[in-house]
Amino acid sequence: MDLKIIDLSDRHGKFVISGVRPDIANALRRCLMTEIPKMAIETVEFHLGPIRDEDGKEYESVSPLFDEIVAHRLGLIPVPTDPDLYVYKDKCVCEGEGCPSCTIMYSLNKKGPGDVYSGDLEPLGSQELKVKDELVPIVRLGPGQAILVYASAELGTAKRNIKWQVTSGTNYRYYPTVNVDLAKCEGDLDCVNACPRGVLKAIDGKPAVDDLEACTLCRSCEEACDIGAITVSGDDTKFLFEFETDGSLTARQTLHKALEILEQDFEEFREGVSEMDSA
Repeated sequence: MDLKIIDLSDRHGKFVISGVRPDIANALRRCLMTEIPKMAIETVEFHLGPIRDEDGKEYESVSPLFDEIVAHRLGLIPVPTDPDLYVYKDKCVCEGEGCPSCTIMYSLNKKGPGDVYSGDLEPLGSQELKVKDELVPIVRLGPGQAILVYASAELGTAKRNIKWQVTSGTNYRYYPTVNVDLAKCEGDLDCVNACPRGVLKAIDGKPAVDDLEACTLCRSCEEACDIGAITVSGDDTKFLFEFETDGSLTARQTLHKALEILEQDFEEFREGVSEMDSA
C-alpha cells in the first residue's frame, strides 16, 4: 500500500492511497467519519436565580431559548482535542467522576443585552483549551437577562452522537485515468469546453490533461467527443480521498488516528481468528 499526501493542513485533508481494495478504502472512510475520538460538551449546569454584576445590578438568569437548546448548541461547538491526552470517562481511573484526564471544564458568564458566542466560553485551566471558533452564535440576551453556566466536555465518537464527529465531507473516488488519442483527435476541443472541472486544456490545438486529480469521472469529455478520441476510467486499486475537520483535531492528527484505529481493529480481528483456529 502506498500513500501520497496532497494536503494535510489544519482543517483539510487530501491524499491518494493505492494498492488497496475498495472495501479497505471504505473502511478508512467510515473510520474517519465515526471512530475518531474528540472532546465535546456533554453536561451543562445552569445557574438559577438572580445574577448580580460588580455594581450590584441584578439580572434575571433567563434567555429567549430553552436551556435544552442552549445546551445542544454548546455541545456542537468544536472543543480543542489532543486524542492522546484524554481517556474515555467510563474507562478513567476516576471511575466516571470527572478529572483532568477525562474532562475539560468551561464556564460561560454573559450579561445582556447582547449576543453570546462560543468565544465567551472560558476554560477552567489552560488557555490552550480555549475554543478556536469564537464566533459561533449561542443565544441573544435581552436587557436584564444573563446566562451563567458550567459545562463539562468529555471524550466520545460519532457512533455515540453526531456532536463527536470530527470530519465532514469525507469522500473518496477511484483515481481517474484520462487518455487522449492524439492521432484520432480532430482538434475541435469540444471535450475541453465540456469539462466542468478544468481537467483538460488546449495545447497546440489539441486537448491535454492539465489537472488529473480534479476529475470526478463524470465523462462529460467522453460524451462531447463523437469520434472516441478521449476515454475516461477509474482505477479500482487507487483512491483519491478528501475530508475536512471541525477544527477540534488537525487533518494530520485525524488521519494518523484513523490509521492507528484501523491497525488495532485488524490486529484484534487477526488474534480472534487465531484463537478460533487453536481452539
